[in-house]
Amino acid sequence: MDIAQNAALVVVDVQKGFEEVDFWGTRNNPAADDNIAALIDVWQSTGRPVVFVRHDSVKPGSPLRTGYEGNGFKEYVERRRGKGDGAELLVTKSVNSAFLGTPDLGAWLQEAGISQVVLAGIQTNMCVETTARMGGNLGYEVVVAFDATYTFDLEGPFGWRQSADELARASAVSLHGGGFADVVTTEDVLTAAK
Repeated sequence: MDIAQNAALVVVDVQKGFEEVDFWGTRNNPAADDNIAALIDVWQSTGRPVVFVRHDSVKPGSPLRTGYEGNGFKEYVERRRGKGDGAELLVTKSVNSAFLGTPDLGAWLQEAGISQVVLAGIQTNMCVETTARMGGNLGYEVVVAFDATYTFDLEGPFGWRQSADELARASAVSLHGGGFADVVTTEDVLTAAK
């Protein structure tokens, strides 16, 4: 795998509100936060661009709502913001895709001549997957660092319930098998980026 020198790391919704277990339920992949931090560190130390995406929920009871403490980035992400040698962008959104936020992520990537994006963050099957699908549809080379993402158990129609691991696997299969993104490990990305 090749990681371009100007590949953008897009860190999706790594916010304090996702720590509220009573709201979200059981999560998977406890190593995700360490993997996200490692990706940010390598991107910043190699001068690559980093995009931090924040979900500003418009739902009144959401732990990610604007003005609520949970809207802020997790401490390890906040500590790293502004510390890299490369370009940095903050995108805010109220929908699932980082490509539908402010400022316009696609325009920023095009202006910088960036064609490859590496995704990490929360939730695997929600905002990470939606951003990956849109990125693939828009013609970007999308890489998802699978173990640098996590999600939560979820109930759907007909009383169907899937665990966080099942949802994450289904997301990985859909993205990779459907040609939207290359789904790989954090270690693979880090080895290629150094």
